[in-house]
Amino acid sequence: MMSSENNAATARRDLLRAGALAIPAILRGAPDSKPIKVGLVGAGGRGSGAASQALKADDYAELTAVADIDLGRINDSLDRLKRVAGPKVKVEDSNKFIGLDAYRKVIESDVDVVLLATPPGFRPAHLRAAIEAGKHVFCEKPIAVDAPGVRSVLESAKLAKEKNVSLVSGFCWRYANQIRETMQRVRGGEIGDLVAYYATYYTSPVKPMPPASERPAGISDVEWQIRNWYNFSWLSGDGLVEQAVHSVDKIGWVMGDQPPMSCVATGGRQIPAHGGNIFDHFQLNFVYPNEVRAFLGCRQIPGCHNENSDYILGAKGQALIGRGPNPRITGPNKWSFEGQKYDMYQAEHDALFASIRKGQLLNDGAWMAASTMLAIMGRMAAYTGQQITWDQALNSQQKLGPDPIDWNGKFEHEPLPRPGETKFV
Repeated sequence: MMSSENNAATARRDLLRAGALAIPAILRGAPDSKPIKVGLVGAGGRGSGAASQALKADDYAELTAVADIDLGRINDSLDRLKRVAGPKVKVEDSNKFIGLDAYRKVIESDVDVVLLATPPGFRPAHLRAAIEAGKHVFCEKPIAVDAPGVRSVLESAKLAKEKNVSLVSGFCWRYANQIRETMQRVRGGEIGDLVAYYATYYTSPVKPMPPASERPAGISDVEWQIRNWYNFSWLSGDGLVEQAVHSVDKIGWVMGDQPPMSCVATGGRQIPAHGGNIFDHFQLNFVYPNEVRAFLGCRQIPGCHNENSDYILGAKGQALIGRGPNPRITGPNKWSFEGQKYDMYQAEHDALFASIRKGQLLNDGAWMAASTMLAIMGRMAAYTGQQITWDQALNSQQKLGPDPIDWNGKFEHEPLPRPGETKFV
């Protein structure tokens, strides 16, 4: 007789198969019961969430190592994880690693899978080290903050294929069954030829920058910036690249992950930056072949209209994501998603661990790099006030962060951009 856990797994498999682009089914109670050891790099909220989902994705997954800059955050994360995953959390004190080089110690600790969930500015180096060591990787979005970082990730993605390891992205909408079906219908022609895409990501500030008066005495530039990472482009990529990149990713998805020809954008800072250097609002205009255009508006300002929606306009109808509980299509091929939605965050990890168990490896590298680069391109256009082409953006030589990164070091980050004065590099 099947257990309730196996019944749940069966229901999950059936649900995933119902999607047009079903992800691999998770193998509950498979003959291969060898533990899959998981290492977490970055024990903040998203990292803790990723670890929880990884431990749910496979009966024999276990967390054995964690890296962060703060031991207290590691312990808080482990306390939360123990409440939901119990004995699957097997992190000894000797496998709690602190500091900017702690990611290497996790990789060297005999783990099979590495979850990368630090600020994005660190991600290209962390990914390269994990892939070179032959580890399977879950890589949170975005995958870089500048073009050199994107190019590095593309190289790492190729290496992952050579090493026969899976690389799964944190672009979670790609793993949402209701969005997969919507995108398949759109790309299958149910709204006719694509005319335009309009996306919104209007929300409140994510991690407001504290005033300089709150900076502790003696703290280095680098430590202060890392502890307030969201507010510095070399660490977050800006709110467009760190958060609204989800909407950019859906634009890229509809466009078949083919690059646009150019982008013009506006943006600026309304809330005092307090020493940070990111914008709090953007409007992007991407031009694709055949005069197809994609627009994105994003904002992180309190007291304003909030919305996270996608309006996909075709010659024979419109697909709408958001502005209601389910995706839908208007026009001659009217449709609305009526199935059960599966947790897209969990689906990412189910896909990753199923790929490992079945030996059918996944590699999201090319498109996760393309979506990140698309957002960086939009930021470049807004920061400079210039029209930026894809080739210009991808071949940019601007590296935003310090190299090497010294926890106790000085670092004068780029100033708050001034469109028309800030130069494209």
